[in-house]
Amino acid sequence: MDVVIGPLDLTAHVDEALAVQAVAFGLGPEEVAVRRQIVQRHMQYGGARALGATSRGRLVGFVYGMPNSRTHWWSTVVEPYLRARDNDLWLDDSFVITELHVHPDHQNLGVGRRLITAITDGAAEPRSILSAIDMDSPARGLYHSLGYVDLARQVHFPSAPKPYAVMGAPLPLRRR
Repeated sequence: MDVVIGPLDLTAHVDEALAVQAVAFGLGPEEVAVRRQIVQRHMQYGGARALGATSRGRLVGFVYGMPNSRTHWWSTVVEPYLRARDNDLWLDDSFVITELHVHPDHQNLGVGRRLITAITDGAAEPRSILSAIDMDSPARGLYHSLGYVDLARQVHFPSAPKPYAVMGAPLPLRRR
């Protein structure tokens, strides 16, 4: 399959992106509505960028992120977990991967790898951080293969049913 990676106006294509996320992450309509507002707010932050993966004119994956700020909600939640492991300095001078999702029909084809390496290649920060559900999964396997290490585990976000791991990697990401 030919998949093209390129800039994505996430504000204009938020519904397409969230449709991919809903299928990939198993989200219901109510959660999609909440995430729609979150994505639109995030895209107003300085330095926020998004990339999309398209196949035959259809969005099949996306990633977005931004320079991290300790004042962002995500940082305020993960900071105590990172501090407990002496890893809270990762919150400074980092590009945070806010969301990365690939439609199940296009998973395990390198699309996620291409998206995350492309967006971090354009980052001015020397490192990247992200959070992922704290369990063995293809996503965590991808992140580990790119050089991400666990900075904190069993991180609990309000209203999230499963704990997360916070991971970090120096940039540029490791290539195969």
